[in-house]
Amino acid sequence: MSDRDRDFAALALRTAIGPMLVLHGHNKVFGAGGLKGTTGWFESLGLRPAAVHARMAADTEMGAGTLITLGVANPLPTAAVVGLMATAAATDHRGKGFFVFKGGWEYTAVVALAATALAGLGHGRWSVERLLGRKQRSGAAMAFGAAALLVIAGLFLVNKPDASGPKLVPDPNVPA
Repeated sequence: MSDRDRDFAALALRTAIGPMLVLHGHNKVFGAGGLKGTTGWFESLGLRPAAVHARMAADTEMGAGTLITLGVANPLPTAAVVGLMATAAATDHRGKGFFVFKGGWEYTAVVALAATALAGLGHGRWSVERLLGRKQRSGAAMAFGAAALLVIAGLFLVNKPDASGPKLVPDPNVPA
């Protein structure tokens, strides 16, 4: 694979993942239920304190999505995405099987693996990081490290609901 091919692959991944994350974060704050609705949803998932988790998830999605789109600070924003997806898989998508249309973890796995691939590729030639002349960090070790570190961190963020189980409510920002 040529450098140009790798640069194109990195750009394609960045433009697929980055803006999607920005919009997901924006929706958590400004969608139909707003941040208050997202907080209630996170509370029902057992994430405590829910308001902190809701704000952090939204800010992380918007921040990491922006950095990925622009091509800055690899592998930090890609690692943040893996952490977000690990937390989502362990809470909202847990026990619902594979397919996302049934609430399963398919979506979170695809996004986390795409972010891991991007950590390995680096942001490429068509990135702000390259424009600024910064040394790009990439490679299999970078991808593995980003994935492993943030999966562990994401799982530690998840507080188990009490013995009565979670009181699941639908995501207020997704139309029924």
